[in-house]
Amino acid sequence: MSYAQINGVRFWYETHGAGRPLVLLHGGFGAVETFAAVRPALTRRRRVISVDLPGHGRTADVDRPLRYESMADDIAALIVELGLAPTDVLGFSLGGGVALRLAIQHRELVRRLVVVSAPCRRQGWFPEVLAGMPDPDEAAGDQLRGTPPYQLYQAVAPRPQDWSRLWVKTGELLRREYDWSPEVATLTTPTLLVFADADSVRPDHMVEFFGLLGGGHRDAGWDGTDRPDARLAVLPGLTHYDIVDSPALPAAVLPFLTHTLHTPA
Repeated sequence: MSYAQINGVRFWYETHGAGRPLVLLHGGFGAVETFAAVRPALTRRRRVISVDLPGHGRTADVDRPLRYESMADDIAALIVELGLAPTDVLGFSLGGGVALRLAIQHRELVRRLVVVSAPCRRQGWFPEVLAGMPDPDEAAGDQLRGTPPYQLYQAVAPRPQDWSRLWVKTGELLRREYDWSPEVATLTTPTLLVFADADSVRPDHMVEFFGLLGGGHRDAGWDGTDRPDARLAVLPGLTHYDIVDSPALPAAVLPFLTHTLHTPA
């Protein structure tokens, strides 16, 4: 458990377990604790490095906006600083967007990529999810007071009074339009997409995203030789809000990280 100074940000990260490294990136308003339920299963097979993203958890806010692209550059620099490259990376929700941008912007640093409950374009979310994304207004952040994310932030943040700033910056980030489909279509990094069957991401977008990575275009053949290196897992009985607490997540992720792919990883 330590800090690393990266691009003007003092990043908190924790390391557990041993073996090939796996970097975990949490969702919006989260922290390393997001993965507490599944980390024991992951650390039995991996050296797990969990990171608090800028303005989240124990990583204090700095005077710049939250952007997927800049956070991806930060995580890239952290991976280099810690000597982890090439590493496996798993990102959930907002962290999934950061992980995807990391693989796009710094392909040489990512061995295998796992994107959990995150779309590759903003319109991949259900309309009601888009409508409910945080209003970038400090007063609106008061509605989360007393909730588990707020309580965690108050317990661990270097400046608990910055909650309202995190709310505003996250709202600004989530309300920005993006469509990374063309870049996703060029990715060669072996990628696993994981969603809940009652996720905040539309099922048709899950299939669209998988298709951009080369999946779902043909039958794999009786011996599986035509199977793409991309994988898609839709976990039953789960939602966007409990998928990271389910043992089904590491059960889907660990085989992907360890099995031999057709394309050298």
